[in-house]
Amino acid sequence: MKSEPESRIIKGIDVKFSIDDLQAMPDATSQWDGVRNYKARNYLRDDIKRGDKVLFYHSNCKVPGIAGLAIVTKEGYPDYTAFDAKHPYYDPKSSTDAPKWFMVDVKFERKFDRILPLAEIKQHNLLKEMAL
Repeated sequence: MKSEPESRIIKGIDVKFSIDDLQAMPDATSQWDGVRNYKARNYLRDDIKRGDKVLFYHSNCKVPGIAGLAIVTKEGYPDYTAFDAKHPYYDPKSSTDAPKWFMVDVKFERKFDRILPLAEIKQHNLLKEMAL
């Protein structure tokens, strides 16, 4: 799960969302919306299942890396942010009849004591085949 822990304004809205933000949500649960990559979309729509654990990855920051763990609480469903013209993740080619983008719900499980940088992750033999 990729997130942005530092502020970034799109259409006047801050899309920042860190592991701390997830932990602060009611029931420490939130949808993972705004994914606009086809490979990731297919994974969200077709492969991620309720109960799967996900790595919570901070990107677009000084030290990108894994910040903690979350668990999937709801399997893939249409990302309704794509239907709202005022939302930063709006996509005019997506509709309720033919949704183009999908999301899942995740629940905070654990924050790591430190960020595990991508370069460090890639050094581990057990993780070489992992999609990052």
